[in-house]
Amino acid sequence: MKTAFLFSGQGDQTVGMGKDFYENFECAEKVFNEADEALGFSIRDIAFNNKEELDKTENTQPAILTMSIAALRILEEKGIKADYVAGLSLGEYSALVASGVFDFKEAVQLVTKRGKFMAEAVPNGVGGMCAILGLEDSEVEAACEEASSIGCVSAVNYNAPGQLVISGENAAVDKAAEICKEKGAKMTVKLTVSGPFHTKLLKPASDKLGVELAKMQVNEMNIPVVSNVTGNIIENKEDIVPLLTKQVMNPVKWKQSIELLGELGVDTFIEIGPGRSLSGFVKRILKNVTIINVKDMKSLENALKKLEK
Repeated sequence: MKTAFLFSGQGDQTVGMGKDFYENFECAEKVFNEADEALGFSIRDIAFNNKEELDKTENTQPAILTMSIAALRILEEKGIKADYVAGLSLGEYSALVASGVFDFKEAVQLVTKRGKFMAEAVPNGVGGMCAILGLEDSEVEAACEEASSIGCVSAVNYNAPGQLVISGENAAVDKAAEICKEKGAKMTVKLTVSGPFHTKLLKPASDKLGVELAKMQVNEMNIPVVSNVTGNIIENKEDIVPLLTKQVMNPVKWKQSIELLGELGVDTFIEIGPGRSLSGFVKRILKNVTIINVKDMKSLENALKKLEK
């Protein structure tokens, strides 16, 4: 059996996430306390109690990272290990912590800055993202190209066959979605995010993030990490900072990442974090694999039962 840990990205946050882990596991409590200490405010209180604050990008990102690492520490305590790790967008930072590349306390400070830089890069209400369901990637890309005559829009999250997220300025995103519907898209769904992530509009955030990343202690990878930018295993630790600097304004090659893990013989995928969207993507990309989700006590118990078999 080969196992991959997959870490949730932004958009999967829910109020109360990680609270039952915090209350039941000392290792999870320690992670939340470390985050609060590193940040100088209570991300725990925001994650557990405050939806309005949780949905602000600069809070969403550290909250999801903290909850994900708390869940990871429980699995590690139970002796469950990964052969590979990957994460969707923000989730890649959780994957890098899991691999030992970044210290958690430094990483939680970093993603808080990342969230601020992303929020500041484009004024709120100017841009957004939309999931397109039921079209070939090439058709969605063509729709974006056509709509780009009125503004910035591009395909950014290659999630699964027949599911591609577009991002950009609102008018152009709406136009591209309209064209996709005309082409036969089954559905278009506006995402609850605050900006046009993974587009060239995030260049200011990428530049600022690069400065912060250059200050980070980057350790050797204990577990191979799959990059969002390339869809391949990161070969050298020296590649990590350049890839993360690009990641914030480049498309996320999630489908390609999961296909690669399948080719490498991974047959068990464990999604760690507050959502279940990655599990759904894997189900659409690969057949005959085990997909497990760990987001609360009930799902943890189910996961441990499955992994004991």
